[in-house]
Amino acid sequence: MASDSAADAAEVEKLYEFGERLNDEKDKSKHVSDYEGIIAAVKGQSVKAKQLAAQLIPRFFKFFPTLASKAMTAQFDLVEEDELGIRVQAIRGLPLLCKDTPEYVSKIVDVLGQLLTYEENVERDAVHKALMSLLRQDIKASLTALFKHVEIGMENVREKVICFLKDKVFPLKAELLKPQEEMERHVTDLVKKSLQDVTGAEFKLFMDFLRSFSIFGDGVPPERIQELIEIVEGQADLDAQFNVEDIDHIDRLISCMCMALPFFARGASSSKFLNYINKHILPVFDKLPEERKLDLLKNLAGSSPYAAAQESRQLLPSIVTLLKKYMSRRRTEEPKYNYLECSLYSFHHLAHKTPNSTNSLCGYKIVTGQPSDRLGEDFSENYKDFTERLSSTEEVVRNAMKKLTQGMADHNKAMAAAKTEEAKSKIKAEQQKTTTALRICNNILAMTQPLHAKAPSFIGDGKINLSWKEPVKQSLASTAAAGGKRNTASLNGSSASTAVNKKARGEGIMQNQLVNRALDGLSQGGRRSGRAGRGWGGRGRGRGRGFR
Repeated sequence: MASDSAADAAEVEKLYEFGERLNDEKDKSKHVSDYEGIIAAVKGQSVKAKQLAAQLIPRFFKFFPTLASKAMTAQFDLVEEDELGIRVQAIRGLPLLCKDTPEYVSKIVDVLGQLLTYEENVERDAVHKALMSLLRQDIKASLTALFKHVEIGMENVREKVICFLKDKVFPLKAELLKPQEEMERHVTDLVKKSLQDVTGAEFKLFMDFLRSFSIFGDGVPPERIQELIEIVEGQADLDAQFNVEDIDHIDRLISCMCMALPFFARGASSSKFLNYINKHILPVFDKLPEERKLDLLKNLAGSSPYAAAQESRQLLPSIVTLLKKYMSRRRTEEPKYNYLECSLYSFHHLAHKTPNSTNSLCGYKIVTGQPSDRLGEDFSENYKDFTERLSSTEEVVRNAMKKLTQGMADHNKAMAAAKTEEAKSKIKAEQQKTTTALRICNNILAMTQPLHAKAPSFIGDGKINLSWKEPVKQSLASTAAAGGKRNTASLNGSSASTAVNKKARGEGIMQNQLVNRALDGLSQGGRRSGRAGRGWGGRGRGRGRGFR
């Protein structure tokens, strides 16, 4: 043991001598053998010598370009040592290899990206600090190297890199992304390359990051926003043949459409989404899983204010078919209220864009002076059928409202009598559900009543606040007239969805339960593999990637 200790001390002493000579000598190229001696210490047995070598190799790296490859390999070997102290010292030295030799930034960042899988706190912190140092030195090269791991990296490395970007890089974008416009464009291109195989949560993360860029901010040209829509359209696989049994594709499509809503509100085209849904999904609507039907209808309702006249004309026949499905002529048949609310809202906004299309569909007589008015044809039977359905639906809704109002009174009495917090909490939940159901009913009546006229005026503004959207401030009079603004619920027992009311003329971003399920965290679900798709609804069948 004593001889081992003496050997260690001698090895360390020798390294100090190499370092001192190199430090003192102006022309360090005269002492190549000293630097080679430092590199050679990596193969020795002394822990202290290896720790010292981990400091000395980066310190003199720039002076010996002919030994760069050998020196870098030695530093990487130290990173893989069993001894934690050696590994940490070697990691701290990696950024110094690039301090005066920026051509090695990409390679070092690539290695550090792989080291993000380390679990030891001190080790992981060293990797984070090393990466941040290199990001500040050369943001473009560093991000390019990190995104390579996102694009084609091993699964465990890839996930850690994404978490590092989310937690450490994205919050500092104002500091790191300079020059701003150039770097935002560069990151946008990197993100696009990385989206071929992502989970729903990862896609949302990257899209939220892009939306925060100034190049996609308020006042930018419409083609910039269209660029974001095209990214979302690509993720939704709108060029793929639709298969009603492919639940992952349905989940992904609905989630992507939800993400696209704020971009529609800023002038981007909704035509590709709406045309795909009209052509492929609405014809097989009845075959969709029940929980997906409401999600789809909510997204259609949210998109309808932004549909162009052409898409509106194409969609209206399908929407009228849905309306008739949920507006029975039998006064005893209970409709699916939340489905009906969505369909009526879509109908009003689409008909507002192309009112004369309703002449043949609903028997209205709206004159626009176009041949498509078809005023010379007799659609009186369509009008009779449609208005009878309206009347029957209104009667059922009013009866439901009476029961709901009585139920609310019962809830209030029960609340007054409740003794425990658990009981009060349960009653509050029932009160919220009843309140929302009343608002759905008010919305339905507000949208059916104008449709009795021979030439009705269709609602094409934000007067109707859909039941899953957060309330917006308004006067007491207008609240009473509109039946109030609402949170979430459903009268027929289906789970409704939450929403965030932002921008977009009160439309906001619709965060339904499907989106919350699909985007519930980076660690949930798998990744999409090509067009097979994984990770959006938890039922993925795509294959994973192999290790490099």
